[in-house]
Amino acid sequence: MKLLVRNLSRSTTEQEIRILFSAHGRVTECTLVLDKETGLSKGFAFVEMPNDKEANVALTAIHHLRVAKNRVRVKIADS
Repeated sequence: MKLLVRNLSRSTTEQEIRILFSAHGRVTECTLVLDKETGLSKGFAFVEMPNDKEANVALTAIHHLRVAKNRVRVKIADS
């Protein structure tokens, strides 16, 4: 299942996101979206988890969690 993680702090790293989601199951891919010109985070990422049950647990646990002072939002990404 592919999840969209929004409202990330610009300082949050891809590794931090991977660690956060890995606490709830296996993460096969984590992509922090960067601005092409500045190389800085755009404040959102995609996380892919192969097990739908683990992905749903992660979604529930992390949605509205405060990460680096921002309350992140997690939802199932549109395919």
